Amino acid sequence: MPPLHRAPRGTRDLLPADRPSWDFVERAAHTLARTYGFEKIDTPTFEDTGLFVRGVGEGTDIVDKEMYTFEDKGKNSLTLRSEGTAPVMRAYIENGMHVLPQPVKLYYMTSIFRYDRPQAGRYREHKQFGVEAIGETDPALDADIIALAWDFYSAIGLSGISLQLNSIGCPACRPTFLEKLVTYYRSHRDALCGDCRRRLEVNPLRLFDCKIESCRKWIADAPKMADGLCQDCQTHFDSLQNYLAIYGIPYTRNPILVRGLDYYTKTVFEFWAEGIGAQNAVGGGGRYDGLAELLGGPKAPGIGFGIGLDRAVLTLQEQQIQIPSAERPQVFLVHLGDEVRHQVSLLIRSLRTSGIRVAFTYGSRSMRAQMRQANASGAAHTLILGQSELEKGVVACRGMATSQQEDIPLNDILNYLKTN
Repeated sequence: MPPLHRAPRGTRDLLPADRPSWDFVERAAHTLARTYGFEKIDTPTFEDTGLFVRGVGEGTDIVDKEMYTFEDKGKNSLTLRSEGTAPVMRAYIENGMHVLPQPVKLYYMTSIFRYDRPQAGRYREHKQFGVEAIGETDPALDADIIALAWDFYSAIGLSGISLQLNSIGCPACRPTFLEKLVTYYRSHRDALCGDCRRRLEVNPLRLFDCKIESCRKWIADAPKMADGLCQDCQTHFDSLQNYLAIYGIPYTRNPILVRGLDYYTKTVFEFWAEGIGAQNAVGGGGRYDGLAELLGGPKAPGIGFGIGLDRAVLTLQEQQIQIPSAERPQVFLVHLGDEVRHQVSLLIRSLRTSGIRVAFTYGSRSMRAQMRQANASGAAHTLILGQSELEKGVVACRGMATSQQEDIPLNDILNYLKTN
C-alpha cells in the first residue's frame, strides 16, 4: 500500500544512515569558520519579501521564478529564505553591528528555499554553509574568504576542485561596459531565447548565464568586463590574484563568470567539481560593496560565499571518499529476567549521566536475541545482568572484540569502562 503522504518534490529526508556524511562536512565547516575568526549567526526562516527583491534584484531568476512567497494573516508579504547574504546584512544593519570592530565576520549553516528544477545535489530546500565579512574593502579579505572555502573542500578530501575567478567591476566602470554589451546583443536579439530577451532589457549581465546553446554561441565575441575595469577595480583584482598566489591557491580567470545576484561588485568566484552532473558549481560568492546602502543602512562593503552542502555530500559520494563512521554505543546491556529491570534501569541511568553511550533492548527478549542485537550495535562491551549476577553484586562484562568475559563489581563498572 503506497504511503498517504510523501515529501514534497525537490525535498528529501535525511535519514540516520545519511548523517555520518553530513556530520563530517558540517564539523569541517564549523571548525574552519572558527579558525578563520567567524562567529555563528542565525536569521529567521522567512523575511519581508522586499528584502530579497531589493537586495537580490528584479530580473534575477531567484526573484522572478524561484522564491517561495506568501501572505500572512496580517497581509504582509513574506518569503522563505532564498539566499543567505541579504538576511545577514539586514541583521547587521538592524542590530547596529557597524559600531563593532570591522570587519564583522559571520557564518551560518541554514536551509535555503528555491522553486528550482530538482537535479543531482540540487533541492528546493537545500542546506548551505555561508560566510559574510562586512565592513572592509581590502582585497586581502577577499583572499581570506576564498582560502576558507578552498580549505573546506580540502578538509573534506574532495579532489578535482577548480576555482573560477572574475571581476565584474563597480558602479563607476560597469555602466560603460553594460552599454557596450547591450549594443552587441541587440544586434542578435531575434536569435535569443525569451529569457535572454528579457535579460537584455532588465539585467544584461545575466546574458552570460544562459545555458541554451543558441544563446551561448554569442558569448565568445561579446564584450568582457575585464577589458573595461576602472583603475580601482583593476588594482583590487590584481592584488587579490597576488594574495592567491602567495596562498598557493590555483585559479582560472573566467571572463564570463557573473554569478546570479544583482548585489555583486568587483570580485566574483565559483568552485567547480568534476563528475556531479551538468550543474558542476558546488559553491561560490563575491563582493557586495553597495548592498548595505541599498537596504537602507550605512556604507558597509562586504564579501562572502555560499557552499551547497547537499552538493558537497554528493561529491563525497561520487569520489568514494571514506568518512568517519557514526559513533557506536560503547556498551550494550543485556538484561535477563523482569526481576532485574529495576537495577538495569539504575545502571543505565548511572552510565549515561557519566557520559557512557548505552544501548539495550526494550521488552522481554531471549539472551540469544539480545546478543544478536549487541553484535549488530558495534558496541565495544556487552554487559550482562541477570538474577545470579545481581545476587553477587557484579555484572558480566564481555569484550566484543575478544569474546573474553569477566565479572566486574557493580560499583566498579564505571571506572572499568572508562579505562578499558
